Amino acid sequence: MLWLYNIGIQLYALLIRIFSTFNTKASLFIQGRRNIFARIAQKIDNRQKHIWFHFASLGEFEQGRSVLEKIKEQYPEKKIVITFFSPSGYEIRKNYALADGIFYLPLDTASNAKKLIAAINPELAIFTKYEYWYYYFSELNKNNIPLLIISGIFRPGQVFFKPYGGFHRKMLTFVNHFFLQNQESMTLLKTIGIQNATLSGDTRFDRVAAHARSAKKLDLVQSFCGTQPVLVAGSTWPPDEQLIAKLCKAHPDWKFIVAPHEIGETHINEIEKLFPEAVKYSALQKTTNAAVGNQQVLIIDNIGLLSALYAYGKIAYIGGGFGAGIHNTLEAAAFGIPVIFGPRYDKFQEAKDLIALGAAKSISNWDELSTAFNELGKNKEAGLIAKDYVNAKTGATDQIVNFLSGYFKP
Repeated sequence: MLWLYNIGIQLYALLIRIFSTFNTKASLFIQGRRNIFARIAQKIDNRQKHIWFHFASLGEFEQGRSVLEKIKEQYPEKKIVITFFSPSGYEIRKNYALADGIFYLPLDTASNAKKLIAAINPELAIFTKYEYWYYYFSELNKNNIPLLIISGIFRPGQVFFKPYGGFHRKMLTFVNHFFLQNQESMTLLKTIGIQNATLSGDTRFDRVAAHARSAKKLDLVQSFCGTQPVLVAGSTWPPDEQLIAKLCKAHPDWKFIVAPHEIGETHINEIEKLFPEAVKYSALQKTTNAAVGNQQVLIIDNIGLLSALYAYGKIAYIGGGFGAGIHNTLEAAAFGIPVIFGPRYDKFQEAKDLIALGAAKSISNWDELSTAFNELGKNKEAGLIAKDYVNAKTGATDQIVNFLSGYFKP
């Protein structure tokens, strides 16, 4: 199976190069890895030990961030290196202040694994949620460098639990300890003989709860909202935006804030066609105070505001449910507002939990959205239930860092 894995990696590299000629993300993927080891050598002193955090993308960074920051708080002398697989993580967090170096992860080959681990000299490697790379895991194992998975989650349909999944199961044996989100994951790992796991929960709960307590105020957004009820639509894609446009027309007494997942000029222009009288956040910044609040719809055309926007909402709509899967529902729930999202949420335990508690609704079409909006708009308890749910599940970060303290003893 290793030969097939190698072919898959090389095929992926070839496809990315082809796509890079016309796709921005693919181009960043290639450019960011060019001369990567020379850039690491310029930035990182490999005579010193580092804690290596790897994140697939931005969502995983936010998921593991609370652990990273807690380590830095308790052990400020520790050096930290971060790698990202995806441009959507690296490009947004490449200047994150608490890391001594932030890089793209080179593709998983035997040569790259040896070079990277020699270059960053990790005393500990921490991967968040998923991404299982054979050569990186194997090389860490050969060098007796502890590897931990935090906020891990497993499902029955994954290859690890298939009769033909022996190669992938071997990757899991290189992990020193798993911190898992739910009991199902614990049970699944036990079925393949893996016992070195702890049920800790999801570190995202710690992150979003802390952020909700200290979210920055957005005076322009507050002025836009005024005293009207607000729906915040976060991380939206075109199918989401088309539904929100209908909802906006049906409820002129509400304000709508649309924060799309992609903020490229083309996509923003398409959103403006759906909401022809909307104002963009960039334009709002140039508007006189007297004019702020005249529009019904605010389009967020920059990065970094979404998690603070939920503080101004009465209901949240979370995008992605008509595509690969919904985005982060917990950021909204932490602010005590109920959430609505599309039909593809089966991979997200928190979405299932919020639905069961009556603090969220999944929709598949306009009629279902209209009904969900009306019901949640009248339900004064749903938001409180969402917030209580988040707060009740905090604590994973402390549990993980307490465990890690065993590795940090002199």
